[in-house]
Amino acid sequence: MKKTPDFDAAAEFMAARARVLDRRVFQRLFQGGAPQPVRTAISAYRNEDGGFGHALEPDLRTAASQPAAVEMALRIMDAADAWDEHLVRGAVDWLASIAPSDGGATFVLPTLSQGPHAPWWVPGEGNPVSLIQTGQIAGVLYARDFAHPWRDGATEAMWRGIDQLTEPMAYEMFGVLAFLQHVPDRSRASDALKRVGRLLFDRGLVALDPDATGETHSPLDFAPLPDSIARPLFDDATIEAHLDHLAGAQREDGGWMFNWPAWSPAAESDWRGFLTVDALRVLRANGRA
Repeated sequence: MKKTPDFDAAAEFMAARARVLDRRVFQRLFQGGAPQPVRTAISAYRNEDGGFGHALEPDLRTAASQPAAVEMALRIMDAADAWDEHLVRGAVDWLASIAPSDGGATFVLPTLSQGPHAPWWVPGEGNPVSLIQTGQIAGVLYARDFAHPWRDGATEAMWRGIDQLTEPMAYEMFGVLAFLQHVPDRSRASDALKRVGRLLFDRGLVALDPDATGETHSPLDFAPLPDSIARPLFDDATIEAHLDHLAGAQREDGGWMFNWPAWSPAAESDWRGFLTVDALRVLRANGRA
Protein backbone atom coordinates (compact mmCIF):
# COMPACT_ATOMS: atom_id res chain seq x y z
CA MET A 1 0.00 0.00 0.00
CA LYS A 2 1.27 3.47 -0.89
CA LYS A 3 2.10 5.56 2.14
CA THR A 4 0.26 8.84 2.66
CA PRO A 5 0.76 11.72 5.11
CA ASP A 6 -1.41 12.55 8.10
CA PHE A 7 -2.75 16.01 7.24
CA ASP A 8 -4.46 16.48 10.60
CA ALA A 9 -1.19 15.89 12.42
CA ALA A 10 0.58 18.23 10.01
CA ALA A 11 -2.00 20.96 10.62
CA GLU A 12 -1.44 20.61 14.38
CA PHE A 13 2.30 20.83 13.90
CA MET A 14 1.98 23.94 11.76
CA ALA A 15 -0.25 25.66 14.29
CA ALA A 16 2.08 24.81 17.16
CA ARG A 17 5.53 25.14 15.64
CA ALA A 18 5.65 27.01 12.31
CA ARG A 19 6.27 30.68 11.62
CA VAL A 20 3.37 32.83 10.42
CA LEU A 21 4.53 32.79 6.79
CA ASP A 22 4.50 29.01 6.53
CA ARG A 23 1.17 28.79 8.34
CA ARG A 24 -0.29 31.16 5.77
CA VAL A 25 1.16 29.10 2.91
CA PHE A 26 -0.26 25.93 4.49
CA GLN A 27 -3.68 27.57 4.69
CA ARG A 28 -3.41 28.73 1.09
CA LEU A 29 -2.40 25.36 -0.33
CA PHE A 30 -4.43 22.96 1.79
CA GLN A 31 -7.23 24.82 3.56
CA GLY A 32 -8.67 27.11 0.90
CA GLY A 33 -6.85 30.21 2.13
CA ALA A 34 -6.68 33.42 0.15
CA PRO A 35 -3.46 34.66 -1.52
CA GLN A 36 -3.32 38.06 0.18
CA PRO A 37 -2.27 36.78 3.64
CA VAL A 38 0.70 35.04 1.98
CA ARG A 39 1.70 38.28 0.26
CA THR A 40 1.32 40.19 3.51
CA ALA A 41 3.47 37.66 5.37
CA ILE A 42 6.14 37.78 2.66
CA SER A 43 6.20 41.58 2.72
CA ALA A 44 7.17 41.52 6.40
CA TYR A 45 10.61 40.29 5.30
CA ARG A 46 11.04 43.05 2.71
CA ASN A 47 13.58 45.86 3.06
CA GLU A 48 13.38 49.43 1.81
CA ASP A 49 15.83 48.56 -0.97
CA GLY A 50 13.28 46.10 -2.40
CA GLY A 51 15.19 42.99 -1.39
CA PHE A 52 14.35 40.49 1.31
CA GLY A 53 16.14 39.48 4.51
CA HIS A 54 15.24 39.09 8.20
CA ALA A 55 15.75 35.29 8.18
CA LEU A 56 13.30 34.59 5.38
CA GLU A 57 16.03 32.12 4.42
CA PRO A 58 16.28 30.56 7.88
CA ASP A 59 20.04 30.00 7.82
CA LEU A 60 20.70 33.66 6.94
CA ARG A 61 19.39 35.61 9.90
CA THR A 62 20.71 39.06 9.02
CA ALA A 63 18.16 41.79 8.37
CA ALA A 64 20.06 42.84 5.23
CA SER A 65 18.75 41.85 1.81
CA GLN A 66 20.25 38.70 0.33
CA PRO A 67 19.80 36.96 -3.05
CA ALA A 68 18.88 33.72 -1.28
CA ALA A 69 16.04 35.46 0.54
CA VAL A 70 14.78 36.92 -2.74
CA GLU A 71 14.90 33.45 -4.26
CA MET A 72 12.85 32.04 -1.38
CA ALA A 73 10.32 34.90 -1.51
CA LEU A 74 9.70 34.42 -5.22
CA ARG A 75 9.48 30.64 -4.98
CA ILE A 76 6.98 30.83 -2.11
CA MET A 77 4.78 33.34 -3.90
CA ASP A 78 4.87 31.18 -7.01
CA ALA A 79 4.13 27.87 -5.27
CA ALA A 80 1.31 29.41 -3.23
CA ASP A 81 -0.14 31.16 -6.30
CA ALA A 82 0.22 34.44 -4.42
CA TRP A 83 2.35 36.27 -6.98
CA ASP A 84 2.74 39.98 -6.34
CA GLU A 85 4.10 42.04 -9.23
CA HIS A 86 5.01 44.97 -7.00
CA LEU A 87 7.04 42.87 -4.56
CA VAL A 88 8.68 40.97 -7.40
CA ARG A 89 9.66 44.07 -9.36
CA GLY A 90 11.22 45.70 -6.32
CA ALA A 91 13.19 42.55 -5.55
CA VAL A 92 14.46 42.09 -9.10
CA ASP A 93 15.36 45.78 -9.38
CA TRP A 94 17.44 45.26 -6.23
CA LEU A 95 19.09 42.19 -7.75
CA ALA A 96 20.02 44.25 -10.78
CA SER A 97 21.62 46.86 -8.54
CA ILE A 98 23.96 44.33 -6.90
CA ALA A 99 24.45 41.90 -9.81
CA PRO A 100 27.92 40.50 -10.60
CA SER A 101 29.59 41.91 -13.69
CA ASP A 102 28.67 38.73 -15.61
CA GLY A 103 24.99 39.03 -14.69
CA GLY A 104 22.75 36.98 -12.45
CA ALA A 105 23.08 36.82 -8.67
CA THR A 106 25.86 35.96 -6.28
CA PHE A 107 25.58 33.23 -3.63
CA VAL A 108 25.66 35.53 -0.61
CA LEU A 109 26.66 39.10 0.09
CA PRO A 110 29.16 40.20 2.77
CA THR A 111 26.29 41.81 4.69
CA LEU A 112 25.57 38.34 6.07
CA SER A 113 28.08 39.29 8.80
CA GLN A 114 25.52 41.73 10.20
CA GLY A 115 23.62 38.84 11.77
CA PRO A 116 23.90 35.19 12.74
CA HIS A 117 24.23 32.71 9.90
CA ALA A 118 25.05 29.09 9.22
CA PRO A 119 28.77 28.42 8.71
CA TRP A 120 28.34 27.24 5.13
CA TRP A 121 27.26 30.68 3.96
CA VAL A 122 30.54 32.22 2.80
CA PRO A 123 30.80 35.06 0.24
CA GLY A 124 32.79 34.20 -2.87
CA GLU A 125 35.81 36.32 -3.65
CA GLY A 126 35.08 38.83 -6.39
CA ASN A 127 31.27 38.55 -6.23
CA PRO A 128 30.98 35.57 -8.63
CA VAL A 129 27.77 34.38 -10.27
CA SER A 130 25.94 31.63 -8.39
CA LEU A 131 24.13 29.01 -10.43
CA ILE A 132 22.10 28.24 -7.30
CA GLN A 133 20.44 31.61 -6.83
CA THR A 134 20.56 32.76 -10.45
CA GLY A 135 18.94 29.64 -11.86
CA GLN A 136 16.17 29.38 -9.31
CA ILE A 137 15.22 33.05 -9.53
CA ALA A 138 15.37 33.17 -13.33
CA GLY A 139 13.36 29.95 -13.52
CA VAL A 140 10.53 31.42 -11.43
CA LEU A 141 10.56 34.63 -13.45
CA TYR A 142 10.20 32.64 -16.68
CA ALA A 143 7.46 30.51 -15.15
CA ARG A 144 5.55 33.69 -14.32
CA ASP A 145 6.44 35.39 -17.63
CA PHE A 146 8.02 38.28 -15.72
CA ALA A 147 10.31 40.13 -18.10
CA HIS A 148 13.15 42.24 -16.73
CA PRO A 149 16.66 43.22 -17.89
CA TRP A 150 18.10 41.32 -14.90
CA ARG A 151 16.46 38.14 -16.21
CA ASP A 152 18.09 38.65 -19.60
CA GLY A 153 21.55 38.94 -18.05
CA ALA A 154 20.85 36.00 -15.76
CA THR A 155 19.89 33.88 -18.75
CA GLU A 156 23.19 34.50 -20.47
CA ALA A 157 25.04 33.80 -17.22
CA MET A 158 23.19 30.52 -16.78
CA TRP A 159 23.89 29.31 -20.30
CA ARG A 160 27.59 30.09 -19.86
CA GLY A 161 27.66 28.29 -16.54
CA ILE A 162 25.78 25.26 -17.85
CA ASP A 163 28.04 24.97 -20.89
CA GLN A 164 31.07 24.86 -18.57
CA LEU A 165 29.54 22.62 -15.90
CA THR A 166 31.57 19.48 -15.17
CA GLU A 167 31.85 19.17 -11.37
CA PRO A 168 28.64 20.62 -9.93
CA MET A 169 27.54 20.62 -6.34
CA ALA A 170 24.06 19.27 -5.67
CA TYR A 171 22.74 22.74 -4.85
CA GLU A 172 24.04 24.09 -8.14
CA MET A 173 21.97 21.45 -9.89
CA PHE A 174 18.85 22.81 -8.20
CA GLY A 175 19.49 26.12 -9.92
CA VAL A 176 20.37 24.51 -13.25
CA LEU A 177 17.25 22.34 -13.31
CA ALA A 178 14.94 25.18 -12.22
CA PHE A 179 16.31 27.27 -15.07
CA LEU A 180 16.05 24.48 -17.65
CA GLN A 181 12.50 23.76 -16.51
CA HIS A 182 11.20 27.12 -17.67
CA VAL A 183 13.64 28.85 -20.04
CA PRO A 184 11.85 29.41 -23.39
CA ASP A 185 14.54 27.84 -25.58
CA ARG A 186 13.22 24.31 -25.13
CA SER A 187 15.52 22.72 -27.68
CA ARG A 188 18.62 24.08 -25.97
CA ALA A 189 17.22 23.12 -22.56
CA SER A 190 16.63 19.55 -23.73
CA ASP A 191 20.14 19.27 -25.13
CA ALA A 192 21.62 20.69 -21.92
CA LEU A 193 19.69 18.24 -19.77
CA LYS A 194 21.06 15.29 -21.73
CA ARG A 195 24.55 16.34 -20.73
CA VAL A 196 24.15 17.75 -17.22
CA GLY A 197 21.50 15.25 -16.13
CA ARG A 198 24.10 12.50 -16.23
CA LEU A 199 26.18 14.43 -13.71
CA LEU A 200 23.61 13.66 -11.00
CA PHE A 201 24.67 10.03 -11.25
CA ASP A 202 28.27 10.34 -12.42
CA ARG A 203 29.15 12.69 -9.54
CA GLY A 204 27.10 10.83 -6.94
CA LEU A 205 24.82 13.80 -6.27
CA VAL A 206 21.60 11.81 -5.99
CA ALA A 207 20.94 9.02 -3.48
CA LEU A 208 18.86 6.35 -5.18
CA ASP A 209 18.50 4.37 -1.95
CA PRO A 210 15.60 5.90 0.02
CA ASP A 211 17.20 4.80 3.27
CA ALA A 212 20.56 6.47 2.59
CA THR A 213 21.74 8.35 5.66
CA GLY A 214 23.51 11.66 6.09
CA GLU A 215 23.07 14.87 4.12
CA THR A 216 21.86 13.16 0.96
CA HIS A 217 19.63 14.34 -1.87
CA SER A 218 16.68 12.30 -3.05
CA PRO A 219 15.44 12.09 -6.64
CA LEU A 220 12.49 14.11 -5.34
CA ASP A 221 14.86 16.97 -4.52
CA PHE A 222 15.81 17.20 -8.19
CA ALA A 223 12.48 16.12 -9.71
CA PRO A 224 9.75 16.80 -7.14
CA LEU A 225 6.76 17.04 -9.47
CA PRO A 226 5.47 14.73 -12.20
CA ASP A 227 6.25 17.35 -14.85
CA SER A 228 9.74 18.15 -13.51
CA ILE A 229 12.25 18.25 -16.35
CA ALA A 230 14.49 15.75 -14.52
CA ARG A 231 11.70 13.25 -13.76
CA PRO A 232 12.45 11.07 -16.85
CA LEU A 233 15.95 10.48 -15.41
CA PHE A 234 14.40 8.21 -12.77
CA ASP A 235 12.26 5.11 -13.21
CA ASP A 236 8.79 4.86 -11.68
CA ALA A 237 9.83 2.34 -9.04
CA THR A 238 12.54 4.65 -7.74
CA ILE A 239 10.15 7.60 -7.53
CA GLU A 240 7.49 5.54 -5.76
CA ALA A 241 10.02 4.25 -3.23
CA HIS A 242 11.12 7.79 -2.44
CA LEU A 243 7.52 8.97 -2.15
CA ASP A 244 6.92 6.17 0.36
CA HIS A 245 10.01 7.28 2.26
CA LEU A 246 8.93 10.94 2.22
CA ALA A 247 5.46 10.13 3.51
CA GLY A 248 6.94 7.83 6.14
CA ALA A 249 9.38 10.52 7.31
CA GLN A 250 6.57 12.48 8.96
CA ARG A 251 7.42 12.59 12.65
CA GLU A 252 5.18 11.92 15.62
CA ASP A 253 4.70 15.66 16.10
CA GLY A 254 3.24 15.87 12.58
CA GLY A 255 6.14 17.67 10.91
CA TRP A 256 9.16 16.82 8.81
CA MET A 257 12.84 17.25 9.65
CA PHE A 258 15.82 18.07 7.44
CA ASN A 259 19.02 16.03 7.10
CA TRP A 260 21.62 18.82 7.23
CA PRO A 261 23.24 20.17 10.41
CA ALA A 262 20.97 22.14 12.73
CA TRP A 263 23.09 25.07 13.91
CA SER A 264 20.37 27.26 15.48
CA PRO A 265 17.13 26.40 17.33
CA ALA A 266 15.32 29.23 15.55
CA ALA A 267 16.57 28.14 12.13
CA GLU A 268 15.60 24.54 12.87
CA SER A 269 12.07 25.56 13.79
CA ASP A 270 11.70 27.78 10.72
CA TRP A 271 13.00 25.11 8.37
CA ARG A 272 10.72 22.44 9.78
CA GLY A 273 7.62 24.51 9.06
CA PHE A 274 8.79 25.34 5.55
CA LEU A 275 9.75 21.73 4.78
CA THR A 276 6.52 20.34 6.18
CA VAL A 277 4.55 22.45 3.73
CA ASP A 278 6.90 21.44 0.93
CA ALA A 279 6.68 17.73 1.74
CA LEU A 280 2.89 17.87 1.68
CA ARG A 281 2.93 19.82 -1.58
CA VAL A 282 5.16 17.23 -3.25
CA LEU A 283 3.15 14.29 -1.91
CA ARG A 284 -0.14 15.78 -3.07
CA ALA A 285 1.23 16.58 -6.53
CA ASN A 286 2.31 12.96 -6.85
CA GLY A 287 -1.08 11.54 -5.86
CA ARG A 288 -0.24 10.72 -2.24
CA ALA A 289 -2.78 13.07 -0.64
